[in-house]
Amino acid sequence: MNVETRNFGAMDVAEDKILTFQDGLIGFPDLKKFTLIVDEVSEDRNKIFWLQSLEDGEFALPIVDPFAIFEEYNPVVEDEWFNQLGEFEQEDLMVLLTMTVPKDVTQISVNQKAPIIINSSTNKACQIIVEGDEYQVRCPVYDILKAKNEKEGE
Repeated sequence: MNVETRNFGAMDVAEDKILTFQDGLIGFPDLKKFTLIVDEVSEDRNKIFWLQSLEDGEFALPIVDPFAIFEEYNPVVEDEWFNQLGEFEQEDLMVLLTMTVPKDVTQISVNQKAPIIINSSTNKACQIIVEGDEYQVRCPVYDILKAKNEKEGE
């Protein structure tokens, strides 16, 4: 599939790299086809990935592995949310958090309440809502990431 994107220019996305969100993303129900843009050369888990829409080249979300930031991230999720993903083994699931990256990067935050779950064996994905007050919609992470990077640099 060929797509022209604002951030990455023209892209040719292989069929096996297309993620399908049955219900779209929260706030964007009409966008259902995406690809994950990853720097495969880097092994840095703190880096930002991109979830690029294949239906709207202007739409891309920065995302991050929650476990690179929060070692104890383990929200309680209703089993019904996983129905959209098809059959899976636990190791097939990838969990990602959307990020807000303002001009002032010290204000960077992640949405812990609405993680994106990807079934890597079927390429089906969904964005779920975590119940309860344990996690935040705009959790500040700049200081956490800075401390982790400084610790790794020692």
